[in-house]
Amino acid sequence: MLSRDHDIDSITDDSLVNATPKDLIALRQLARSVPLSAVKIISPQSGTYLSPFKGRGMEYEESRPYQPGDDIRNLDWRVTARSNKTYTKQFREERERAVLLWVDNRRPMRFATRGMFKSVQAARAAALLAWSAVQQGDRVGGLIFSGHRHQELRPQNGDRAALRLIRQLCVRSDDNGAGIGDQADVRSPGASHENGSAGEALARLRRVARPGSLVVLISDFRRLGVHAESHIMQLSRHNDVIMLFIYDPLECELPPAGVYRVSDGIHSTILDTADARAREAYREKYQQHLAFLHTLCRRYGMVLITCATDQAIEQVLQQGLRMKRT
Repeated sequence: MLSRDHDIDSITDDSLVNATPKDLIALRQLARSVPLSAVKIISPQSGTYLSPFKGRGMEYEESRPYQPGDDIRNLDWRVTARSNKTYTKQFREERERAVLLWVDNRRPMRFATRGMFKSVQAARAAALLAWSAVQQGDRVGGLIFSGHRHQELRPQNGDRAALRLIRQLCVRSDDNGAGIGDQADVRSPGASHENGSAGEALARLRRVARPGSLVVLISDFRRLGVHAESHIMQLSRHNDVIMLFIYDPLECELPPAGVYRVSDGIHSTILDTADARAREAYREKYQQHLAFLHTLCRRYGMVLITCATDQAIEQVLQQGLRMKRT
């Protein structure tokens, strides 16, 4: 919360600070306006080849003689070598796709000066995507993590899968209990370190993401750690990946010159923004972070969607999931 005598912007509604099951369940009505199958990616690694979201996982079925127009990346080199004729692999579409939601609930996500906490916006995004996946017949799973907790949810079908995810999204980061019927919390000595937590969560996600899955990373992507890009690269090789960047407007730019009181509801401090050079350096740091995310997505053919804490998440997802990334 940031305030000044003549400019007060405070968060008082508890639902804007903590995600509630009632609010996340109510998002089911909006999920039909968030079609996951509408996204298309143009990968820079494959020239002008247009790669739509696969919609389902693909399993090998057979090999047949190559025909003009076949994707050369699917050539079956073993059969080609044995027969001295060019063969290509054929794949069978699985009946269901897994949609995996990676949700960051670390301490920096529990912050906002406008709208709602970043953690609440992230929870709302995850719930909307889960309901959308369920409505189009996909399986929903995910991984919710904080500095001390990793909650893994194996992909499942139906409303029960979305409700299971919502239940875990509403568990506060300092709580210890796991939901009934879910896999227990996964804890390790390195999980208490904020940086290591994100890297470990990405590594866990890599192990459970089957080829052809849709993976949505929901975070402010701060303090990811040195191995984060490697994990994300590996995920993007065989899955469709969306990076949903959640941020607060204050993180983009400091307020106009003045003296502000900043509080977490218990402690407070003073923020002096009179120094123009400090404000410019602060703005530049944010731009560098955003540029890094854009570069990462271009490099590995992923979709980047940005959402502020005071934006309507359903509208952001509608626009972001329909656009093409170059």
